[in-house]
Amino acid sequence: MSNVAINRRNVGIFAHVDAGKTTTTEHMLYASGRIRELGSVDSGTAVTDSMDVEKERGISVRAAAAFLEWDGISINLVDTPGHVDFLSEVERSMRVMDGAVLIVSAVEGVQAQTEVIWHALRKLNIPTVLFMNKLDRVGADPARVLAEIRRYLSPDAIPVQLPIGEEHSFSGSADLWAEDGASAAEAAGWDEARTALWEALAERDEQLLERYVSGGEIAPSEWKSTAAEWARSGRIFPLLYGAASKGIGIASLLDAIAGYLPAPAGGADAPLSGVVFKIERDKAMGRMAYVRLYGGSIRNRDAIFNYTQQIEEKVTQIRKTDGSRQEDVGLLEAGDIAVVFGMANVRIGDVLGDPEAVPQEVRLAVPLLTVQAHWAEPQHYPRLVQALQELSDEDPLLDVQWLQDERELHVKVMGPIQLEILTNVLQSRYGLPVTFGKASVIYKETPAREGEGYIAYLMPKPCWAILRFRIEPGPRGSGLQYDTQVRADQLLPQYQNEVARRVPEALQQGLKGWEVVDLKVTLIYGEHHVWHTHPLDFVVATPMAIMNGLAAVTTKLLEPVWQFRIVVPEEYGGRVMHDITLMRGMCEAPVLQGDRIVIEGRVPAATSLEYATELHSLTKGRGTIATFFGGYEECPPDVDAERQRRGVNPLDQARYILSVRNALQG
Repeated sequence: MSNVAINRRNVGIFAHVDAGKTTTTEHMLYASGRIRELGSVDSGTAVTDSMDVEKERGISVRAAAAFLEWDGISINLVDTPGHVDFLSEVERSMRVMDGAVLIVSAVEGVQAQTEVIWHALRKLNIPTVLFMNKLDRVGADPARVLAEIRRYLSPDAIPVQLPIGEEHSFSGSADLWAEDGASAAEAAGWDEARTALWEALAERDEQLLERYVSGGEIAPSEWKSTAAEWARSGRIFPLLYGAASKGIGIASLLDAIAGYLPAPAGGADAPLSGVVFKIERDKAMGRMAYVRLYGGSIRNRDAIFNYTQQIEEKVTQIRKTDGSRQEDVGLLEAGDIAVVFGMANVRIGDVLGDPEAVPQEVRLAVPLLTVQAHWAEPQHYPRLVQALQELSDEDPLLDVQWLQDERELHVKVMGPIQLEILTNVLQSRYGLPVTFGKASVIYKETPAREGEGYIAYLMPKPCWAILRFRIEPGPRGSGLQYDTQVRADQLLPQYQNEVARRVPEALQQGLKGWEVVDLKVTLIYGEHHVWHTHPLDFVVATPMAIMNGLAAVTTKLLEPVWQFRIVVPEEYGGRVMHDITLMRGMCEAPVLQGDRIVIEGRVPAATSLEYATELHSLTKGRGTIATFFGGYEECPPDVDAERQRRGVNPLDQARYILSVRNALQG
């Protein structure tokens, strides 16, 4: 590992909306001397909120990169959005981080997005420091929130500080690693808190426990180095306290990033290996590709290989960014993050160079709603097509569907806030006044039973493609499994490859117009003609054979389901459980916590889209609901959600062949 990597940290700042991520990031930049004046989220002057809509709304919409120096260490910070509608930004940022700071409000405690992020961080085993923020606010209750963290996140969350005072009297935190507690005498309970810290560490290591119980001398520095080692490997999660809006606890948090989070692996002498995790546009320079490099180095004017697209592109410039500010650095080395210009075809998720060192993706965001865009004037249509395609480059989950024949544009969204932001961006960036129709839930289809699909595509000449597929239902959540049992002497590999490419496309619209999932498709027979067959024949034949098979087996409708946790005053428990039943949901046995009741269960997304608002009204703001995507489940027989098909249905084989062949000729 190079010295450059040792003295660097790549850290994501994560939290539920309004827990204080952007304010914390701003104060870290200020404390390090990176910025001279403090910005504010409320006034729209925060460095990492550079989009107009972020300044206006006071929320983060896109992940924003910033960098600073602290105690000789270069720290790349990525401030991520906290609202669930922008979860796709969070998942892309998480992939390129070596460590994380998870911020939890001392008032609101562990919230829905907090848990979603936590489970993803643990799935990737990203070492994490916890920062309990807003201890200066009315209602701050660090003991209650610590209990929530240990219940909902991890029992391995270990405070390494003791807060001094509470609410308006909060003045900071005492360091439990101090050699002498005299400096922390103003913190009541310091001795007990440090003993609890020692015991928490001793419980996790037999040798340490034996020394501790036998009264052996263990210096605070030894305790601290043990804790740091375990934190860097994700065995424990140090917890710090602060009030970011007043700058309290910020220096300690920067020390914690340097001390508890790992340096990136990899060296500049290794093969080039990196990933693009974010795309933006610069009016003068074109595409800005945010790249995390795991091995090798990139310099201005280098030609680099895009492994995902199997193309080579040339780098024109490399810059570091702080929100809207940029500086040319000319070099990107292993372990670092920077913006690379010049790659005109690059997309989010593209792997550059060797894919071996690039970590897996974690999928958090699943768009459950689809909406149709409506433009004000006929001449806006081509501009809107281009604008939405550009925005889809920046957020692929928008998955823009452009129906040329019907002159319709559809996008997938996570929720109403994302739709508001999308409307704002189209107006402010592109000058396009756009409205969106009513959001509808995205259903899916799955085969009802096992069967076969067959096509003999022999007319009109010249063509020859014969295919037979076996279609089988798969386990829920398994997606598409594809296999072939056809030998190369029966159907040439080049034709089989074409079939394999076209099967997923053919399943984008089933009998009811929705994507078909959770199935296994096996090619069990294939035939070509030595003179009459053209590779494009299998482009035409595959959808017809697949749809023939779906018609034979029929399909069942699947709907998205939320897992939920509702916390309400006890007197509302019965009404809430009744509501859940009316929405076709299921509740587990409720749990009483003091004067509040916790209700968990599952409920269809289609019936519960407005329930958060209803719950707020019912409980006069005293009830909370946390929802997590719980997968797709089979709909009851009385639910009918057919969608108009796009294009000609391959079941109408004569019309389909004519339409596709016309397109091929054109």
